[in-house]
Amino acid sequence: MDTNKPRIIICRGLLLSILGLAAGCATAPTENGNGVTPDPLETPNRVAYDFNETLDKHLIRPVAETYVDITPEPVRKGVTNFFNNITYLNVILNTFLQGKFDQAIAGSLRFLYNSTFGLGGLYDISTEWGVPAGNEDFGQTLAVWGFDQGAYLYIPLLGPNTVRNTPDYATSILLNPLTYVTGAVLFPLTAANIINTRANLLDETRIRDEAAVDPYTFTREAYLQQRNYHIHDGNPPVEGYDNIFEGDFSAEGDEGVLVIE
Repeated sequence: MDTNKPRIIICRGLLLSILGLAAGCATAPTENGNGVTPDPLETPNRVAYDFNETLDKHLIRPVAETYVDITPEPVRKGVTNFFNNITYLNVILNTFLQGKFDQAIAGSLRFLYNSTFGLGGLYDISTEWGVPAGNEDFGQTLAVWGFDQGAYLYIPLLGPNTVRNTPDYATSILLNPLTYVTGAVLFPLTAANIINTRANLLDETRIRDEAAVDPYTFTREAYLQQRNYHIHDGNPPVEGYDNIFEGDFSAEGDEGVLVIE
């Protein structure tokens, strides 16, 4: 058994948790078909949420703020591009699994171009060449295949999720080339990914903290609407909630980052 695997999962979990913290603003509850918010595990979910918030407040966010202060923006952009590219195999696989073959081929070319001409993904030349990033994962694939969403989950270290989306942890880890490198390389790169991603989300989390009466509910509703937005390729049904995802939703990492234009 590879003793690095539990550490890999924890490190990636921290990243996913941070991504979840910056989900956009919800204006009305996301409801299931029965008109009930699907959060039957709210009590343990709130405990996990408080744990992650404490970790972020006292450790991750201060480091990210210092990183922004000392690192030039072009360098941070290159780091972001690198990690977006190295995790893109999961997007390609799930695009194929959803039957979007033209997009999957384009995604494969994007990965090839950025990995070679883009110097290992440091430069996103594919977007400049007219091959934009996609945003697919195994949770979306299961939704396309007809699986129900299941209960909302807020997992310690791993952040917001649903029962249907949890298998994506497995595919994203297995398809990430960093999973198979030695710890001497893996751990510094994972730490850089976590810090850089958190730095990219500082403004979004400040907005959330200022706007939300209940940040837990705010994050839950935004996350569920975000997932619905991606599952429907940017055209979700609007009955039962306000469509808050007007604008461009760019693929950043496993869960995405909302960018309002």
